Amino acid sequence: MDYIKIRFGNDSDSLASRLERSIEEIFRPRPVSPMFTSSEGSWLPSMDMVETLEEIIIRAEMAGVEKDNVEVEINSRAVKISGSRRELPCQENSTYRLAEIQYGRFERILYLPSPIDPEVVSSNFTDGFLQLRLAKKRTNEAFSVPITQG
Repeated sequence: MDYIKIRFGNDSDSLASRLERSIEEIFRPRPVSPMFTSSEGSWLPSMDMVETLEEIIIRAEMAGVEKDNVEVEINSRAVKISGSRRELPCQENSTYRLAEIQYGRFERILYLPSPIDPEVVSSNFTDGFLQLRLAKKRTNEAFSVPITQG
């Protein structure tokens, strides 16, 4: 089966950014038969990152994850989103015929395209989607520097 890769934006993405995405895709877990999975597996939620002139918006799809099981860490160049999704109980006397939903711990580190101000962040968790709004640092501001004698 051939896969079609859809890219949004222009072709001027930096080589480092493309390399990060390629490495992440290599290690991204794939659905496997439940008989080969451990009870503490790992998975990666799908995410979108949108950049405007003033901010960076990150949306993470986390159906079935409770808000209290999500942690977000931010610095000026990266965002780490981690947490866990508990497995739903299987009915007694039943057999899986298809098992694609992944459970367990997850962790994603997203490298930001522009420096952000970690002090100006808002978050919202609604209908299985986490949304982060990160204000970009103003890099065009001029600061006066006092000159001392000697």
